[in-house]
Amino acid sequence: MKAFNLSEWVLNHRAFTGFMLALVVLGGVFAYHMLGQQEDPPFTFRIMVVKTLYPGATALEVEQQLTDRLEKKIQELPDLDYLRSYSKPGESVIFISPREDTPPKDIPELWYQVRKKVDDIRMTLPLGSIGPFFNDEFGDTYSLIYAFSGEGFNYADLKLAADSVRQQLLRVKDVEKVDLIGVQDEKIFVEFSDKKLAELGLESAAVAEALQAQNGMAPAGTVYSPQRNLPIRLTGSFDSEDSVANMAVRIANRTFKVSDFAQVTRGYIDPAEFKMRFNGKPAIGLGVTMNKKGNVIALGKNLEDTLAGVKNELPLGMDVEQVANQAHVVKNQMAEFGQTFFEALATVLVVSFLSLGWRTGSVVALTVPLVLAATLLVMLLCGIDLQRISLGALILALGLLVDDAMIAVEMMARKLEEGWDRMRAATYAYTATAFPMLTGTLITIAGFLPVGLAQSSAGEYTVAIFQVVGISLILSWIGAVVFTPYLGFLILKVHANADGPIHDLFDTPFYNRLRRWVDACVAHRKKVIIATLALFGLGVVALTHVPEQFFPLSNRPEVIVNLWLSEGSAFEQTEAAAKRMEALLAKDEDVEHVASYVGSGTPRFFMLIVQQLANTNLAELVVMTKDNQARERVMQRVRQILETDFPNVRGRVKRLNVGPPMDYPLVFRVLGENPNIVRGIAERVAVVVRNHPGTVDVNDDWHDRMPSFRLMLDQDKARALGVSTASLSQALQAHYTGIPVGQLREQDKLIDIVWRASPELRTSVDELPDVAVRTANGKAVALSQFVKFETVFEDGVRWRRNRFPAISVRADVADGKMAPDVAAEIVPKLKPIQDSLPAGYFIETGGSKEDAVNAQKSILIWIPLVLIVTLILLMMQLQNLSRTFMVFSTAPLGVIGAAFALLLFRAPFGFVALLGILALAGMIMRNSVILVDQIDQDEKSGLDTWSAIVESTVRRFRPIMLTAAAAILAMIPLSRNDFFGPQAIAIMGGLTVATVLTVFFLPALYAAWFRVERVSADAA
Repeated sequence: MKAFNLSEWVLNHRAFTGFMLALVVLGGVFAYHMLGQQEDPPFTFRIMVVKTLYPGATALEVEQQLTDRLEKKIQELPDLDYLRSYSKPGESVIFISPREDTPPKDIPELWYQVRKKVDDIRMTLPLGSIGPFFNDEFGDTYSLIYAFSGEGFNYADLKLAADSVRQQLLRVKDVEKVDLIGVQDEKIFVEFSDKKLAELGLESAAVAEALQAQNGMAPAGTVYSPQRNLPIRLTGSFDSEDSVANMAVRIANRTFKVSDFAQVTRGYIDPAEFKMRFNGKPAIGLGVTMNKKGNVIALGKNLEDTLAGVKNELPLGMDVEQVANQAHVVKNQMAEFGQTFFEALATVLVVSFLSLGWRTGSVVALTVPLVLAATLLVMLLCGIDLQRISLGALILALGLLVDDAMIAVEMMARKLEEGWDRMRAATYAYTATAFPMLTGTLITIAGFLPVGLAQSSAGEYTVAIFQVVGISLILSWIGAVVFTPYLGFLILKVHANADGPIHDLFDTPFYNRLRRWVDACVAHRKKVIIATLALFGLGVVALTHVPEQFFPLSNRPEVIVNLWLSEGSAFEQTEAAAKRMEALLAKDEDVEHVASYVGSGTPRFFMLIVQQLANTNLAELVVMTKDNQARERVMQRVRQILETDFPNVRGRVKRLNVGPPMDYPLVFRVLGENPNIVRGIAERVAVVVRNHPGTVDVNDDWHDRMPSFRLMLDQDKARALGVSTASLSQALQAHYTGIPVGQLREQDKLIDIVWRASPELRTSVDELPDVAVRTANGKAVALSQFVKFETVFEDGVRWRRNRFPAISVRADVADGKMAPDVAAEIVPKLKPIQDSLPAGYFIETGGSKEDAVNAQKSILIWIPLVLIVTLILLMMQLQNLSRTFMVFSTAPLGVIGAAFALLLFRAPFGFVALLGILALAGMIMRNSVILVDQIDQDEKSGLDTWSAIVESTVRRFRPIMLTAAAAILAMIPLSRNDFFGPQAIAIMGGLTVATVLTVFFLPALYAAWFRVERVSADAA
């Protein structure tokens, strides 16, 4: 294989090479414009929600009759990690989480199995339950959200306009779906008064039955004549609220109009379940989801153009405002990364020009864009879009992909200085260093291998680092043996007068001084090795003092404000709290706009957000600030407002997170059989967590118990009167909540007609004993005659994990603190509680600490494979077991500089920093391989081993330092990035120290490893 010289073939076919070079450039330009542009990489949401309703049941009854029954069946699933569920009065919700190592392609099949298993037991669920309903579309993220609002417009007007615009937006290229948000269903309310009914001798249930019979849709048959078929149509169905009010009802041989005994009004679902507000006004939202192959920036432009025309058709005074704009975020992100990229590229090129000279530096300067163009083309072919991770990986790769080109062109320039002709000089690098460079490149890629194989959410999120770096480094080697010789042949000149001996090039004061230093290191090898080991030990100790972080916070300017009222609070109270917060934020100069969602959390406008499910006591506000500095000021002011102006509200203010979605950074779960014991343990845990100075907003997910009315039925009296539990429940339901008695069909809408008591009767607790209940003989009897009343407190919500009652004690961390560090400090303080627990009760650490451990496990589990691959590559190159293990032993040296750099710059050690340290091992071994291979070549050329060590180090000093300098300096712009900053800092520090050690420690290690002695002058 060494007989074939690829560089020589390229130069012998220069026309073809030039043609391919032009194709690569054009292909790269084409790929850049065709690649999808996203904010975050594709991410599989490994969670499914199964929701079942059980009207009238308490939280405990829901848990026992619904949740537990469903969980038992769902636990039969393969690849199940854990089940998490909550039971509320009338509602069961189960969260299904598969194992982290379940491949994304298997997730849809798993969700299908969930549906099958639940369907198997659907008939065993208690009568009166509704559902189950399945939701596995958590990955759908709205690229843009618009709000429709305006003075004088009701919800029906806003919905009509939004629905019209929706049809127009569905025609826009790359729009997958458009959803309406915060729509209020219209209702026709027929509200009665008990007194009025009593005066007329009517009974509520009888009137409801009459109304239900009036509006049924049933076939009336068809007349089949010899000429034609004539369907029979009956009139009489409701077509307006007036038709309901004027409907004649015959009861007990008497006829009444509905308006005689009830008031008919048209309104919206009451009480409301979910509302959207924008800048203090009621609004209906329009959420646009882009298909997976689209370009969000192009989508934003197309939607803007479409809306510009559509707005003119809207009623005067109706506003359409942008709530969330991912296109704008991605555009800014691309601009930020573009600036960082060109800064890094300029740094690399400056290093090339200053160190290699104008002509030689130009070869590197032209090779780099060629490799990047080829990388973009391969990314397009592999379906890797431009997003947060792939863009950062491109910048990260930029500092590495110049290495091979620099080594090749530096060797070519040196040979030209020695007087070689251009063809011979251009092809020499291939025979001398092509395969050591390839081995080094593959070893560097192997350092990123764990992230490529990691089977976890974090690994899936960051896999593009391995993909892009791997592609670019392979292409950089191809560029070094194909494009670099070609460009060098065209650009570099022959040095006609450079005919001196080879060693004269290194016979300068600097190189002579370096030669003496290296020689001294070889002579005092034990001291050098001991000092290096001591430094390594200090680095390991320093690394333990670096603050830990799972994933960094997002640099988006939004602030999320959660307002939690006490469990069981009315929707109106929650909405009032949201309005008060909106009014205060409207006065803040740092706030651009506020979107409020009452009764549930915000729709997913950011892929990594944790969505809050429906809760009438929750309002979530998304506050758009002017910039990141304004965001911090707004957060501080909102926290002060919550402390002073919202005493009965549990408020939470947070930034957006990057990485796998996570609700609270600090979580401690208490599990066990008995809920009462679990609650007692959780209260002790909460005290410990609350006493830590690094925690804020400590709470648990079971919340406070809520009051409810318990009606104790006197069964003997009830039987005597002919009153059943079912009839009593129906009467109370009709009186307070209302029951549907028909539907009004209006064009394409079906509007429920609801029979219920008038507002003053429904909202007054004192009226409950006087509610009339129909008896067997048709007469009405007051509820107080056979029912006793008492107020009791019951659980508002009951959480479980894997069918164990589970209470999660949760908290945010104070500014400047890292959640894994705070968790690590709290865990030892919980040990006395853990040790005192009865059998079957546990305290588990969750949140960012648990996620970080799981993510690191998914990375570290592949380290043995990396070691094996690295050893195979080293053995293939060095063909010597002893040299292989010696080079391999240099891999951990990056820890020294990485640890001190992270400490110096106060950068956290998290998932991406771990990837940087693992990648450092490959970079260090790459330099070691090339140096050891050079020593071997010099030995074969006739030098003694001592001289070969010293002279090879001197000869390889410039390319080693140049490639290291390019990589280190290229990381400087990336070190300012919120996400990749810790990784860049770790690589900068680690590579700086490791490069120095390669020059001074590796020669000493080589001499000690092989017991090299200086050859005396006599022996020579």
